[in-house]
Amino acid sequence: RELFASRFGGDATQVLSVPGRINLIGEHIDYHDLPVMPIAVQRRIEIAFRANDDRVVRIESAGYSPRCRVLHGLADANRTPGDWGNYLSAAVAIAATHWPLTQGIDAVITSDLPPAAGLSSSSAVLIGITLALLAANGVGTDFNELMNVFPEGEQLVGTRGGGMDHAAILGASPGSALLIRFAPLELKAIPAPVDWAFLAAHSLTTAEKSGSARAEYNSRREAGSAALLKTGFSSFREALRYPSGELTRRARQAGLNPDELGCFLHVISEAERVEGAVTAMERADAEEFGNLLCASHASLRDQLCVSNPALDELAACAMQCGATGARLTGAGFGGYVIILCTMANRERVRAGLVERFYSGRAGFDSESHLFFAEPSAGVLFA
Repeated sequence: RELFASRFGGDATQVLSVPGRINLIGEHIDYHDLPVMPIAVQRRIEIAFRANDDRVVRIESAGYSPRCRVLHGLADANRTPGDWGNYLSAAVAIAATHWPLTQGIDAVITSDLPPAAGLSSSSAVLIGITLALLAANGVGTDFNELMNVFPEGEQLVGTRGGGMDHAAILGASPGSALLIRFAPLELKAIPAPVDWAFLAAHSLTTAEKSGSARAEYNSRREAGSAALLKTGFSSFREALRYPSGELTRRARQAGLNPDELGCFLHVISEAERVEGAVTAMERADAEEFGNLLCASHASLRDQLCVSNPALDELAACAMQCGATGARLTGAGFGGYVIILCTMANRERVRAGLVERFYSGRAGFDSESHLFFAEPSAGVLFA
């Protein structure tokens, strides 16, 4: 609020708090309408804002460069790939397209959510600015309508993702993972066992999903869709009705290229791991849940090929330090590893990572790069 007053004068009328999300398991499958299991985290962006009458969107940020964005009118030209302003532009574009807006906003964004790290900071910005514009214009909406609109914003940036990020950010509950099923959309809160602890550890490598990593991200979806066509299935949900051995045989006989085969095998096995993870969490079976995390990482590394050496080393180091399970989270190519610990050993695992992985690495910040990820609430208006 102080930054708002210094930049725009006077007070903001509302503050919107938007969480990041960490996907516990179910990676690169939401865009194939398969279930995923994320949590919202306590790291968030906050948007202090006030309506203005000149239909201009002015946004100041303490965490991105350049600090001030002025979108002239309720539309804005595309920006260079990787620029965080792409998500601001997309938010304004979808809001102006779908709802009657007569006012712009003056807004200040502050954040302790690292960008380009697999915690969905980009979707948090998209959702936050859209909701701020709707609130400033007195426009009411609901969860289902928003879920239909937000994918358009991602597509304007050029990312062909699914609906997981938006559903998790809007619908998460404190203390619970969120099982998200698609087509039709269904959300179920799965309480996390009280003696489990999740540690988020940054690989110190990043991938801008609106920048150079965008083509790599999109290519995985395209390869999976091509694999479906060649194997004769109408959807992965249809394919999952068959035994895994039959699916593997059919995929290998379909003439898939290596990328298509890897994507097909990953998607099938990852969907099965999600169902196993739900059962493991409901039974408080930490060992099984951890095994599924490790198997997910191996598939993302070997089948989907979205890991990198730093992510692999970090996940392995976490296990050596006593973790129950670890895997990369998010789109891959950089960002965070999510680590399952117990409440009893979480500090020991954290200290081990500082000593064995982060010691001597340039740029390590213990506050932003290594934190306990507590299942938290979705979007909040203050």
